[in-house]
Amino acid sequence: MQFAASCTFLIFAFLSYVVKFYPEWLEPFDDTITTAVRSLSPNWDGFFLWITQFGNSVSIDLLFLAVFLVLIRGKKYIDALWLASNVVIIAIIVNPLLKLFFSRERPLLEHLVVETSFSFPSGHATASMVFYGSLLLLVPLFIQSKVWRLSLQGLLAIFILLIGISRIYLGVHFPSDILGGYCESLTWLLFTYPMYRKQRLIRVLQKKQL
Repeated sequence: MQFAASCTFLIFAFLSYVVKFYPEWLEPFDDTITTAVRSLSPNWDGFFLWITQFGNSVSIDLLFLAVFLVLIRGKKYIDALWLASNVVIIAIIVNPLLKLFFSRERPLLEHLVVETSFSFPSGHATASMVFYGSLLLLVPLFIQSKVWRLSLQGLLAIFILLIGISRIYLGVHFPSDILGGYCESLTWLLFTYPMYRKQRLIRVLQKKQL
């Protein structure tokens, strides 16, 4: 998992360097994917306008609060702390600061939603990956059935992907913004998950000794 985290960090570091100093290098990549995604228009307008809402700050905050309270109520304090730290540190603190640092303007396309912040890394991609990605990693700890576990994890993965695609479809992000947001959150999740699992195991062992 640490190796995977290193890989996603290197991708994010490379994208960050290119976006900051040589954004024209990304034009073939961004243009190709954007053309393919937006070729679905206008038949998918309603679907992507709906799906993108699950990545905005209001939806993430409400869903996070609901899951957090469920974990606290179930006395899953280590799990709740890990989830909270992921969302607060990455989605609320780090990503807005990165947006200000890179100050990348949004695509010069027709925007189907109103956005006023900068473009890189995508806030929706970052928030959806760090929140729904955290849930994806938490699922095996609470669902014993392999069929249900894999099904739910698969749905969460598809959900994260669709939120990212929706931002390209709606004309408010370059594909490289989405990839950057995903890698930003994935790096954090993959680095912190082993530490969280270790603390959780220690907690379980302490309970058994009581």
